[in-house]
Amino acid sequence: MNCSNIKSETISLGITDRCCIGNTGCEWDGTLRNVKTEPIFVQKVFDATLVNLQALSTVNNVRFTPNLGRNARIIRILDIRCRRFFNPENINDPRNLVVEPETMLSGGQFVKDGKGNPIEVVGPDGFRSEKIIFADTSECDEEGKGTPVFGTQKVRIRGNVIVEIDAVVQTSGSRRRTVTLTANVPITPVELTNFFELCIPSVFNSAFFPRFAEFCSILCETRLATNSITRDIDINPETGEVRIDLIIAICISCEKKIIVPVQLCVLSTGFPELSPEVSPICTTFPTLFPRQIDENSIDPSPPCPRPRLSLESDDYLEDREDAKFKTFDEYED
Repeated sequence: MNCSNIKSETISLGITDRCCIGNTGCEWDGTLRNVKTEPIFVQKVFDATLVNLQALSTVNNVRFTPNLGRNARIIRILDIRCRRFFNPENINDPRNLVVEPETMLSGGQFVKDGKGNPIEVVGPDGFRSEKIIFADTSECDEEGKGTPVFGTQKVRIRGNVIVEIDAVVQTSGSRRRTVTLTANVPITPVELTNFFELCIPSVFNSAFFPRFAEFCSILCETRLATNSITRDIDINPETGEVRIDLIIAICISCEKKIIVPVQLCVLSTGFPELSPEVSPICTTFPTLFPRQIDENSIDPSPPCPRPRLSLESDDYLEDREDAKFKTFDEYED
């Protein structure tokens, strides 16, 4: 067998589009007869609050690349973009733009391990990102309501941002061209404070204590410090080195949630099944998930298994005696 003759349509890695769409494997023909109930063990949001924060950072004399050349000048700014810096090779890189929230509670407390460390449990993100809360909820339990807890949050921001500027540059030969200037800009570390109130369920009438989760997302916007090319942009006439003064706005959204584990009965159209890529060699592949064994999933009429003779049965012994007297031609027939 010549392996060089094996070709597959999936071997081609040609990319036609710069962007892509996802394939979840979930398909439904729209027939309600195919809908059934499934139990799932999930985390329910009992209460949540959203806080938007912003901070300004002024940076001066920032070096941008590339150099524009001798006697070049910028005559127009087309666009200014800003995005957070992140180094995927080192999550602990101090240049990564990160938000570090620190929360203190009043009217409740975080459960600790006896050494002063809060107990953290696994959240939906797969990390230990939730803290267990305890409070005396007996008074509100009698009224069938939740108990309020108050919090003070400090948000610390540090790291770098990437700033890109599309500019129209005129060179010494009076030629115009569009250049994208780029800089990795460190921002001034800043600390912001905000207050919030959340409602927690009873800690006595449940198998689980409520959990506290918080997460933040961060964006940045930037502009020239005074919106003036002549005042904010300095170009060395000999080397073409570009230095710019900027104002960078850090925009933050933080959400805080009270989470309680629950079991839900949901309507489902079945389990996702992805269409596998065609292989030129293998004809069968193993399953990735176990088959369901509940009453609704078991086939009421499974195929009958093919009977197999025991080595000690009379039928097997008779077949073996008969085989001694069969010729080769009889086996062929």
